[in-house]
Amino acid sequence: MPPGTNGFDIRLPNEQAVLARMRGTQDRIADAITTFAGTMQFVYLHALWFAVWITFNEGLFGPSAVWDPYPFGLLTMIVSLEAIFLSTFVMVSQNRQAIREKVRADLAFETNIRSEVWSAHMGHVLGISAEQVEEDVRTLLAQNRAKMNDSEPIPTAHRSID
Repeated sequence: MPPGTNGFDIRLPNEQAVLARMRGTQDRIADAITTFAGTMQFVYLHALWFAVWITFNEGLFGPSAVWDPYPFGLLTMIVSLEAIFLSTFVMVSQNRQAIREKVRADLAFETNIRSEVWSAHMGHVLGISAEQVEEDVRTLLAQNRAKMNDSEPIPTAHRSID
């Protein structure tokens, strides 16, 4: 049913839509590089690359195949630069993940506020005492915390909620 046809037209923000609007080409590239760098294929590719590089430069295919003799200064420089760039991409991706978590937390907070307001209105219409509900919630939370801490629950009078 499209919004508004059932009498309700509540538009909640969609997490994926919010994140998609915030994501640019540079972010997609950084995420793709970081995602690939965190795979075993990346490790295997580098192990193969290092093995081939060292094999050629140790002269196993003749002296004319050597372009970076021991101690492999060019390889060292390339690997150092790669490490610098990869660490930067990882930090960029971590910053994006922090932004994602903030968006999720904000949306969850909004949803919780909506739920609380709706519950308060429904409780009021049904004639339920908000103070009594809060007292029951505090009691249940205290009992739950006591159970989580492996201590004796706080004795309380049990009241049935009708």
